[in-house]
Amino acid sequence: MTVPQANGGVVVNGSAQVVKGPAPLDASKTVVTLAENLKAVPPAEELIFGQTMTDHMVSVTYHPVTGWSNPEIKPYANISLDPACSIFQYSTSVFEGMKAYVGPDGKPRLFRPEMNMQRMKRSVARIALPAFDVDELLKLIKKLVAVESRWIPNVKGHSLYVRPTIIGTRPSFGVRASDHAILYVICSPTGPYFRTGPKPVSLYAVGEQVRSWPGGTGEFKLSLNYAPTFWPQQLAAEKGYDQCLWLLGEDQHITEAGAMNFFVVVKRDDGDLDVFTPPLDGTILPGLTRASVLRLTVAHGETTTLPNLAHSLKLHTSERRITMVDLFSWNDAGKLAEIFLVGTAAVVAGVGRVGFEGRELDAGAMGPVAKALYERLTDIQEGKVEFEGWCVHVDDA
Repeated sequence: MTVPQANGGVVVNGSAQVVKGPAPLDASKTVVTLAENLKAVPPAEELIFGQTMTDHMVSVTYHPVTGWSNPEIKPYANISLDPACSIFQYSTSVFEGMKAYVGPDGKPRLFRPEMNMQRMKRSVARIALPAFDVDELLKLIKKLVAVESRWIPNVKGHSLYVRPTIIGTRPSFGVRASDHAILYVICSPTGPYFRTGPKPVSLYAVGEQVRSWPGGTGEFKLSLNYAPTFWPQQLAAEKGYDQCLWLLGEDQHITEAGAMNFFVVVKRDDGDLDVFTPPLDGTILPGLTRASVLRLTVAHGETTTLPNLAHSLKLHTSERRITMVDLFSWNDAGKLAEIFLVGTAAVVAGVGRVGFEGRELDAGAMGPVAKALYERLTDIQEGKVEFEGWCVHVDDA
């Protein structure tokens, strides 16, 4: 038993010892305890996003005196917490969404995980949770995915969703940063995020309630950003729409849709296409799928050709403010080619209807640009196409 002391030392099994500062997160000290009885892996067609968990999890704790404990990979289990913990009282929680795939070589791989780690580092700093080396966390994630590799569906559009999470566990009502924490990682095999098949997503534009605001936390992946969106989402569903389209400001400019980044494709007079997405102004989450889509559209016709798009077709990609007036004006002028959403869970989803102040815009089905991006991204993720080293093998420690 380890007991922290006021002088910065600890008592270990009754013997006083000196600790030179809090211990850093160290993946090399991982203790692995495998489950005695493994669950049956459900058929891929039965998977629903986030409902099935794998056999094991990563768990590490932080104490302000001793620092990070030795990481554990252990059987998936409940977490016991003090009712006064800051996660319950002040929503001190950060998470990331990642995916693991099986490549043609049969080995598991992660898609651009370094971007998830850097975003998690920024989010943890934003709410002053205990810091850690994200490179060590990535090593832990690789170890866990290797252990759980049998859970990775080898089916197009399917993957093993990986969710690293850190929660503040300081057992006090005191209104200040949590200096105690639990860092854990869990996994869930998943199929398509939207279970509507080829049917495009419908959006209801919401301006009365906002998802984020200037100077707020919209650009960070914090749990507290999600709960306030649930009630407006219910209102959108009552009106017959799948997701909210989040607006902001007097000009009613678009930020995100649901929990995804928003893209619009507009026809140019010269036959080329403009691909627009709102800029990262602090109110929008910097999605790694968003960054990947921007890179692929810029690369089209230069270093790669997107599936079923002419090599000569120019995609003029830019980040710009998009208002509802813009959207309806492009539609009325016959220039609106397609609307699509991107995110880790859905990858790329086409948008059909958009409802706004009693009007409705029909953007059709999933357009050729969205289809091309979906095909290319999933082919890269599944190792069928190599592009700029985006996939990282789990055994590359």
